[in-house]
Amino acid sequence: MAHHREDVVDRAVLVLDDYGLGSLTMRRLGAELGVQASAIYHHFANKQTLLAAVADELLARGRRPRLGTGWDEGVAETCRELRDAMLAYRDGADLVATVYAFGLGARAPGDEIEERLTAAGFPADLAQVGARTLLHLVFGHTYEEQTALQAESDGAITQQGPRAADFDLGLALVLDGLRSQLAIRG
Repeated sequence: MAHHREDVVDRAVLVLDDYGLGSLTMRRLGAELGVQASAIYHHFANKQTLLAAVADELLARGRRPRLGTGWDEGVAETCRELRDAMLAYRDGADLVATVYAFGLGARAPGDEIEERLTAAGFPADLAQVGARTLLHLVFGHTYEEQTALQAESDGAITQQGPRAADFDLGLALVLDGLRSQLAIRG
């Protein structure tokens, strides 16, 4: 049976969520699809491009309508959406942050944040650094949170890791810093 690119990505998402990023191999994915691993290369040049497509799919599945009216509300919505999208899948934070860091995909949230900051009157350099800083907060916090949640569910640890309240406070601190910089430089 021939598979389309979307079929491969959908199955890769299931493998990621069921077994984790370390188990998302071309061989395992081929077995899940009932094809030789080499058949996947018809759709993806290499594993990195497959992982980028999976990361982009996780983000697309997590999209929500934008309700915020101010730049800061919109940026906060984007950051929360990104966090929630990564937390929705096992090792989602690791995958998305890695794909982003390697410049292979997962660009939409950062681009959206930078566009909102630019439209709000932030100078280009501040919009770029502000967007990256917000992404670093989301990636780092979510990775730590997801790792702790997975360790707790496996019984490896008993203490709770960081939670949404910590994330919201950190996000508010960064947004306050951006407001302050806009006032100084704007």
